[in-house]
Amino acid sequence: MNVLHHTRTPTGEAGFVGDLDALLERSDIVSLHVPGGGETLHLIDQRRLAIMGPDAVLINTARGPVVDEVALADALHARSLFAAGIDVYENEPQVHPRLLTAPNAVLLPHIGSGSRATRTNMAVLATSAVACVLRGETPTNLVPSG
Repeated sequence: MNVLHHTRTPTGEAGFVGDLDALLERSDIVSLHVPGGGETLHLIDQRRLAIMGPDAVLINTARGPVVDEVALADALHARSLFAAGIDVYENEPQVHPRLLTAPNAVLLPHIGSGSRATRTNMAVLATSAVACVLRGETPTNLVPSG
C-alpha cells in the first residue's frame, strides 16, 4: 500500500502531498484526522468529493463539520463516491436523514474510546494532571493556549 498524507506544512516524510486536492485525486481511501473549527469547516465538500471519484472511500473520525453531510449523502446516493465510514456528525447526535439512507454508508456513534481500559487511562491521566496542578507543578500533557 502506498500511504500518502497532507498537512498544512510540509512534513519532510515520504508520501507527503502538498496539495489536498492532488492527494484526494490520487487516493482510494481517505481517512480524516484534523481538528474542527473554521479552517476545516466542510473541508470535504461537493467539489472535493467529486475529485475523489466513484471508487473512493471516505472515513471521518475527526470532527463532524469537517465533511458536508448533504454533499456526502448526495455523492453516495449518486454513486459518485463508493463508500463512507462515519462516526462523527455535523449536528450530533442528529444525523442527516439522507445520510441514514445512503448506500455503502457505515455509520457509527462516536464511541471509539468507549472501552473500559481507555476510559480508565483517561481518568488516571486527568486526575494525575489535577494532582500536578495542586502541587504547583505543570502537567505533562498540558496543551498550550492560542
